[in-house]
Amino acid sequence: MNNIVECLKQRGLIDAMTSEELGARLEKPIKVYIGFDPTADSLHIGSLVGIVILRWFQKFGHTPVVILGGATGRIGDPSGKSIERPLLDEASIDYNVTRIRRHFEAVLDFFHRSARPLVFNNDEWFAKYPLVDFLRDVGRHFRVGAMLAKESVKARLNSEEGISFTEFSYQLLQGYDFYHLFHEHGVELQMGGSDQWGNITAGIELIRRLTGRQAYGMTFPLLTRSDGKKFGKTEEGTIWLAPDRLSPYEFYQYLVRIPDADVIKLMRMLTFMDLDEVARYEKEMTQEGYIPNTAQRRLAEEITRMIHGEEGLLTALKVTESAAPGSDALLDADSLRAIAKDMPSIALSLAEVVGQRYLDLVVKTGLLPSKGEATRLLQNGGAYLNNARVDDPKLIITEGALIAGEFLLLGAGKKKKLLVSVQK
Repeated sequence: MNNIVECLKQRGLIDAMTSEELGARLEKPIKVYIGFDPTADSLHIGSLVGIVILRWFQKFGHTPVVILGGATGRIGDPSGKSIERPLLDEASIDYNVTRIRRHFEAVLDFFHRSARPLVFNNDEWFAKYPLVDFLRDVGRHFRVGAMLAKESVKARLNSEEGISFTEFSYQLLQGYDFYHLFHEHGVELQMGGSDQWGNITAGIELIRRLTGRQAYGMTFPLLTRSDGKKFGKTEEGTIWLAPDRLSPYEFYQYLVRIPDADVIKLMRMLTFMDLDEVARYEKEMTQEGYIPNTAQRRLAEEITRMIHGEEGLLTALKVTESAAPGSDALLDADSLRAIAKDMPSIALSLAEVVGQRYLDLVVKTGLLPSKGEATRLLQNGGAYLNNARVDDPKLIITEGALIAGEFLLLGAGKKKKLLVSVQK
């Protein structure tokens, strides 16, 4: 296949395009950009859609351009947000910009012969642009009526929170980003999530007014689950891409637990797997004899390898094997020390562990929120200690239960694990 638009459509990665002419323009190399605001020191799995799309463009010979929003990150995009984002100081934003660059280095080819990625921080041009000059040169091309008509703005205006002038001005900044990249670097296409349509079209209109030339926009669907909620948020927290925010093991386990209803969609959207292989998994999942979670394991291996490399995947698989209920893997001190940093863990004193009831300990460690839930888990056969099922609600932790006198491995069901490091 030599058509990037058709490729993205087949993988469910196109929501809308601003012009039918874009397909013809993409028959020749083009520069395409997506912006990422550094509101945290790691991107999350929802951001991976945009990074994967940039890599698809690169595979078809187009140049991916990444904007790290050092300037726009100070304001925060109101799109898709019901309340205003907390404002970050300059040092935090600079730190976040440095940190999130690594995610693009993991996926994009920075040694590509003809389409090497370009990475910019929009603070490079906004820091040099005086406010009054910006309002005179750029602000006069924006009509307040059109700005108020944007869906993201209307939603906030009708909310209890409302919208500040700071956030309201965000679309001017993003619009100017597109103009600057178009004028200085020949970037003709901006992509973003479906909630970015208003910001993208604002930039296209600014380019038309200032240059009289045509630019293009394309949006992709937001990463949502079959129940309509966004991927990347769980009861335990955000599914970060950075290994020091979420270990490769926890990242892998999140993907292994993806529901059957979503796994095929994620194969199409978040991996570079051949669509024939994806279709094969989709068919196998409906057939008798299919081993549950086979597709999820394939998905988890593919994405974990992409983000954390081969070493990160091997670590995730090793920890998964060691922490499996009823596993034959040897739970020795050396193995547990090696995996401690790669799975949820907690340090407690000997007095806080030995002599405690198992049910009390799983609550104290935060593995489960209440004794009631712990009791129900035990009654349903899902409570584990050192990979062995716990059946006795009165079980007391003895010093003999400690692995090498140092560790306990607690389990709630087959997936949720916690390593307790006992300090003497």
